[in-house]
Amino acid sequence: MVAVSTATAGFVLGVDSGGSGLRLALGSMDARHPVRTAVCAEPVRTRAAGIDAGHLLEQLLPEARGLLEAAGPGATVAAAAIGAAGMATLGDQLRAELPAALASALGVRRVALAADAVTAYAGALGQRPGAVVAGGTGMIALGTDLSAWRRADGWGHLLGDSGGGAWIGRKGLDAAMRAHDGRRGGSPALLARLEAVLGPAAGLPGLLYPRTDRPALLASFAPEVAACAGDDATAAAILRRAASHIAEATAAVCPRPAAPRAEGYEVALTGGLFRMGEALLGPLREELAEQVPRARVVPAAGDPLHGSLEIARALAGPGLRLPPHPALLFVPGVT
Repeated sequence: MVAVSTATAGFVLGVDSGGSGLRLALGSMDARHPVRTAVCAEPVRTRAAGIDAGHLLEQLLPEARGLLEAAGPGATVAAAAIGAAGMATLGDQLRAELPAALASALGVRRVALAADAVTAYAGALGQRPGAVVAGGTGMIALGTDLSAWRRADGWGHLLGDSGGGAWIGRKGLDAAMRAHDGRRGGSPALLARLEAVLGPAAGLPGLLYPRTDRPALLASFAPEVAACAGDDATAAAILRRAASHIAEATAAVCPRPAAPRAEGYEVALTGGLFRMGEALLGPLREELAEQVPRARVVPAAGDPLHGSLEIARALAGPGLRLPPHPALLFVPGVT
């Protein structure tokens, strides 16, 4: 556990940076009072050196100052936690620059920088052992026994993210193009949905390949796969395979019980992927029961922004129980 003093009064700041923009929340130390929030719609830029710390600060600092002013005279930030998509692999500049910048601009001395999967974990399960699957355009599973982290997938749409929105959409579009060509494995139903939402099938390569947001476009077709699954065997098979991939990743990260008959762990599902409904959740429950029989699937208590606040409150108060990690959960001065 990372032990800290509880002497500093004030607020805690949580930040969630992702593909849709930057969200901030200013919360009380005890979580019993309303949270003030702000949103920056522009996503933080990523450059050759990684996530652009300067661009993040340009957006974060004015909004954070505004939240503090709204909180009343003398409001201070006791601790801050910044969660960002890509932090694990693209966060070197953030880890090098943000702690000092936040200390200088806001006077905050306790800072944690976390991968968005970690803030998703903290938002879903708090500081309890277990596993979280974060599913959206991509898919990543993260688990901990509070001594170390275990990660599975989250490697992007070219190398992994198996079972995520882009994966499902890609498989659905493949089935549609097979039907267009007359090849085996095609789905006329998915072909009809492709042409209804994206235009003529033959024009799909010209629409898809030049775009820089290809994963998002692929993922936009995933709900169409789910909508067809009730009547189309090919679409249903895609979702069953997605469920199998998600359960495989979950099994890889669940904490290992110390004894053969030890009690299982909680698993939470979080992210927009799981709003696709029973077409995905039904097969997923079956796969989890088979592959992770000790898992107890529970609702996520909150989202990644709530997770950032949870981590910040732990830093400012009773201590951080989630294990620090140089890439996943970086706390300056803690190894």
